[in-house]
Amino acid sequence: MTVRVFLQTFGCRANQYDSEAVAAMIVAGGGQVVDRVEQADVAVFNSCAVTSAAEADLRQQVRRAARQRPEVRSIVMGCAAARSPEQIAALPSVRNVIGGADLVSIATAIGLPADSAAVGMTAQRGTRGLLRIQDGCDEHCTFCATTLARGANRSRSIESLVAEAAELAQHHAEIVLTGIHIGTYGADMGTTLGHLLATLVARVGDVRFRLSSVEATEVDVQLAELLSGDARRVAPHLHAPLQSGSDAVLRRMGRHWYSAATYRDAIIALVAGRSIFGLGVDLITGFPGETPADHAATCALVAELPFTGVHVFPYSPRPGTAAVRLRDDVPDIVRRDRAAELRALGAAKAAAYANGRVGGMADVIVIGHEDGHRDGLTEDYLAVDLPTPAPARGMRFRATLARSELRRGVLALPTA
Repeated sequence: MTVRVFLQTFGCRANQYDSEAVAAMIVAGGGQVVDRVEQADVAVFNSCAVTSAAEADLRQQVRRAARQRPEVRSIVMGCAAARSPEQIAALPSVRNVIGGADLVSIATAIGLPADSAAVGMTAQRGTRGLLRIQDGCDEHCTFCATTLARGANRSRSIESLVAEAAELAQHHAEIVLTGIHIGTYGADMGTTLGHLLATLVARVGDVRFRLSSVEATEVDVQLAELLSGDARRVAPHLHAPLQSGSDAVLRRMGRHWYSAATYRDAIIALVAGRSIFGLGVDLITGFPGETPADHAATCALVAELPFTGVHVFPYSPRPGTAAVRLRDDVPDIVRRDRAAELRALGAAKAAAYANGRVGGMADVIVIGHEDGHRDGLTEDYLAVDLPTPAPARGMRFRATLARSELRRGVLALPTA
């Protein structure tokens, strides 16, 4: 009898990659991935531990699945499973709790042959392919539970990554390099992220590579040259976590490898003279001890730098992290108010950048969504509307950008 598996993912692209590996394993083992838990014999939840809200969402979804399908056998994998196995095991319908992404253990728990875990990935379910190049992190940010769940930095070999990327390139127009701390790729093997990316560009066919989150001060000369080179091969886009524009807060966060000034200098050097470059940032508001002056310093730095996307997270205490022992908690309402101020600033900067792109050219990939809607994604990570009827999901084309009255505000018109 074919085992039917419902698979739900929480959290980052590294988790999404792990879920794609699980989906490939299910198919290789003779199982079937289904879209609704009501159709499933087994439900696999790939959990996230970044915030308390992420864990709360996991618990809610597991309980909902048990109500909707009382006979389902639930398996929880991922970071929250590694951090809180006893609490998760107590949830209804949960039969197995597997920290991380141990495919052999997951296959056994589902009821698949163990050797199905050895099957590599080719096509993934998403429009863009994900390539996890490393796992873990050697830093110890005081707010972060991910390092506790994922362990130390472990890089994959260049040859294995080239082989997997070549397979993905047969099915996906863009491949996103992802991991937990990809800027440290190769530190355990005597190589670098820049060398890996240069190798992928040289040895894998006509596909666009994109970096996920990379620390600004970890962008070396080789990587910067790739980011400013052929935009058809390497997307001119960087998501560079800042977390705070206050050096005092950065020290309390344990982010010792940069200051607000060195971050600013790295970003200015990277984007100097470039009108087309997507620049994202992560920020945490209301970290213990954050004063109004600290918040003002963050706002000033965000206003100064050419960010095109701002992601803001009110501080969320995580059990077991050093930050929970810090004094001078910031009230929830203050965290939220500061987050709202930064989001408004980020939205204005994003809109100004998008407006500045109108009339220019773009390299667009058609992204399909679960609701059936399709957007375009440009090389600089600008989400754009598409003409009706929309081009096929996964299609890549050159376009002229125009103003749009639809939800995105910018329309991609294919050029001949």
